[in-house]
Amino acid sequence: QVYLVESGGGLVHPGGSLRLSCAASGSTLRFSTVAWYRQAPGKQRELVATITSGSTTDYVDSVKGRFTISRDNAKNTVDLQMNSLKPEDTAVYYCNRASRYFPWGQGTQVTVSS
Repeated sequence: QVYLVESGGGLVHPGGSLRLSCAASGSTLRFSTVAWYRQAPGKQRELVATITSGSTTDYVDSVKGRFTISRDNAKNTVDLQMNSLKPEDTAVYYCNRASRYFPWGQGTQVTVSS
């Protein structure tokens, strides 16, 4: 059984930073492109950032220059460093493979508010 656990979310003021972590157990992420997704209330899940097995990264335009995705294959984790946070970044954030999805985890709530 594969388990994905997202952590690191919280409440921050606009302009603040958070670092999210995605830990996988039961299967390796090493050979997969891994993505962070987010889902705001009333909206569809949105792809935010991807990182390939070779550590090539890509981002949705709205977070480009503010977010950084990285991976640690020894720990089987993928992180998302989020800087200069905006209220529109508020969402539940999830990680998963970019294809051949594992079961979805519970996500971690990010709230950006004054």
